[in-house]
Amino acid sequence: MKKTAALSKTTTERVTPAYRIARDAYAKLGVDTEAAIQRALRIPISLHCWQADDVRGLETPVGGVDSGGIMATGSHPGRARNGDEMRADLDLVLRLLPGEQRLNLHAFYAETDGKPVDRDEQTPANFARWIDWAKARKIGLDFNPTYFAHPKAASGYTLSHADKAVREFWIQHGRASRKIAQHIAKELGKPCVNNHWIPDGAKDNPADRWGPRQRLVESYDAIFAGRGIDRKLCVDAVEGKLFGLGSEDYVVGSQEFYSSYAQSRGLVLCLDLGHYHPTESVADKVSALMQFHPKVLLHTSRPMRWDSDHVVLLDDAVRSLFLEIARGDAFDRVYVALDFFDASINRIGAYVVGARATRQAILLGLLDPTARLKAAENAGAGHEKLAIMELGKTLPWGAVWDELCRRADVPEGADWLADVARYEKSVLAARA
Repeated sequence: MKKTAALSKTTTERVTPAYRIARDAYAKLGVDTEAAIQRALRIPISLHCWQADDVRGLETPVGGVDSGGIMATGSHPGRARNGDEMRADLDLVLRLLPGEQRLNLHAFYAETDGKPVDRDEQTPANFARWIDWAKARKIGLDFNPTYFAHPKAASGYTLSHADKAVREFWIQHGRASRKIAQHIAKELGKPCVNNHWIPDGAKDNPADRWGPRQRLVESYDAIFAGRGIDRKLCVDAVEGKLFGLGSEDYVVGSQEFYSSYAQSRGLVLCLDLGHYHPTESVADKVSALMQFHPKVLLHTSRPMRWDSDHVVLLDDAVRSLFLEIARGDAFDRVYVALDFFDASINRIGAYVVGARATRQAILLGLLDPTARLKAAENAGAGHEKLAIMELGKTLPWGAVWDELCRRADVPEGADWLADVARYEKSVLAARA
């Protein structure tokens, strides 16, 4: 939404004293803060539409069945109740965020004017309002088939279901999603990431772990078969998971399954920070997986004791993930998206906190004195490497972040809270 031009001499001369001090401190370690700011602003972050309405969707009447372990908890007033309210909320969010943004849509946010359109029959026309909105704001859209919250997902199985008729329904939905994603890309002139995640799994100790995975391979192969889809426009991704509500013991689409499937089929692998054991480091995985996967999709989320999709904060997991991406100079090989839902707090505030934390982590990765650290390590100066790493933790990166916000013409610090408070009083309160 916001374009970042090259900095003029006038712009750099008007920097704040705090930023000037920070810029000089980083320069001593060989870090160019000007380059870091510009690159951090250019990296797209895909906002997830489902925070605005607590993952309820806009379908009537075919969907709306709770299933798939998707649950937003809380009852803060002001939930968006229709597409127009969602888009109005997102307009405010976009005005408060620095850098390039996109929007991530799930298929059950189709708008059908009250007419029942089941998911295997969805067409691009059902998302025309979203496309027009994105086109007017000059942002890209991403997409997700919705393999949950539907009567045919009530058993906990979709693409791996034992019933061929159920599988065929979801295969048709997956195919429809690819056509929609390709249409979105053509309309907006930007590739559309189409991410496939299914809830399939068992609550307790299944007797057959082989059959569902074999059926899942067959179903996905049927979805991704040719059929006139340009993969440069529709960028298909697949997302694994360790466990979830109703699938605590067994998840059909595990990390091992999807890593192998994506690599063998030329798809993008999605890594969600909440889809692993609490002691696993997703940051450590990227340098291993990206030796074999040309690109990955990253979902920033925050699990709390389980995959509970809390609002993203600038915690160690998020910081470490983007630090590793920066150290591998791999930002052009990743797609960045948010995935959380919290109905207990102001939803717009949740968006801004999570999106800003994600971009802050990106900036921090770009501010890392990687060249200096690698030189010390290669020279066998382990003490110097550790000393510079520790020094990096104390550098005034906050002043660089404030400068980034200033140049993007968005509120610095916590100044954005006033905008959210005004909107809650004037708009959200009327929805209660």
